Amino acid sequence: MARNIVTGIDVGTNLVKVVVVDPGEKNEKGLPRVIGAGMAESRGLRHGYVTNVRDVAESVKRAVAIAEEKAGRSIKRAFVGMGGIGLGSAAVTGTVMTSRADAEITHIDIAKLHEQCEKDIPKTSIANRRIIYDIPLQYRIDGEAVLGDPIGLTGNKLELKSLFVTCLDHHVTDLIQAVNEAGIEVEDVMASPIAAGFVTLSKAQKVAGCVLANIGAETVSIVVFENNVPSSLEVFPIGSTDITNDIALGLKVPLEEAEQIKIGAITGSSFPRKKLEEIVAARLSDIFELIDSHLRKIGRNGLLPAGIVITGGGSGLNSIDALAKAALKLPSRIGSIGAIDGKSSFKDATWAVAYGLCIAGIHADEGPDIDPASMFLKQSWKAAFRWVKRFLP
Repeated sequence: MARNIVTGIDVGTNLVKVVVVDPGEKNEKGLPRVIGAGMAESRGLRHGYVTNVRDVAESVKRAVAIAEEKAGRSIKRAFVGMGGIGLGSAAVTGTVMTSRADAEITHIDIAKLHEQCEKDIPKTSIANRRIIYDIPLQYRIDGEAVLGDPIGLTGNKLELKSLFVTCLDHHVTDLIQAVNEAGIEVEDVMASPIAAGFVTLSKAQKVAGCVLANIGAETVSIVVFENNVPSSLEVFPIGSTDITNDIALGLKVPLEEAEQIKIGAITGSSFPRKKLEEIVAARLSDIFELIDSHLRKIGRNGLLPAGIVITGGGSGLNSIDALAKAALKLPSRIGSIGAIDGKSSFKDATWAVAYGLCIAGIHADEGPDIDPASMFLKQSWKAAFRWVKRFLP
């Protein structure tokens, strides 16, 4: 049954963003039309995880109230983004022997293989964590790579490399509790970096290979896409707030003024421009060094044809794309979206997570089909994702 509205809530360390879409209406890109959006200052979070449930609930209430007013609809349920340093991933390769005498691969073999992969996750990678997604990356039959579905093919040994996206158990529990206390039923929890990919990346970019980097207030999350699916995800405990702190120390100004200088609200000769650029560039270099180190770890440094796409509040920093290109030796651009709500528009990619949650939520609920011409969401995602609802109240 089609919904009247679908809502996505992005609970960030700095801001809570709420986006409401009407699945029955589409914008010029063939995506569901945004009918309302709300934003409020976040309280009660640190590095993306909840430190005070009541404060987070109040922040969500304020953002939801603004979105309800603009949409002219009451919000009762929502898809919620899970980010922060509690988010992580583990790539695991499992192996099983085919069960039939004629060596034909069946659904039973595939199920056994997925179970084996889950058993093979290192204990250090799964301790105190819940699995959000189990994403198949590559099948092999008797050592040979398989393109597509292996069911019906023949072979003795079946292998699968799978990516498990996980989150700390208590982090997701606290987040759900906070949203519930705000009077909103949580329909599902989705990884924020992956949700952002629905509306900031084209199919061509995800197939060729790219890294989507979300630079938030206190964290930087990255997800690497290849062959149209996420192949790696990582979160670093550093963000644009660190740049604000560096400016405050370097220019000897209050934090509030440092933030205004960072976003370009204060200009002129009151501070040395060259020194400011050096301060910002130094911290951004640290961020891109962490990203490059991760790409080296997975063997993808300098090998992603679609390069790096930067989103989040930190993406608005001057020359950040040029610094990323120089540091990572990859093509670089600032991510953008174009969603019209009838009263205003937002193309700022800081809204990507909330809007992406709506897009993924429609698909997860078997809602109206999205125009294939948009190239943002394909049926392959449905097979790749395992929406985990068993931990929801």
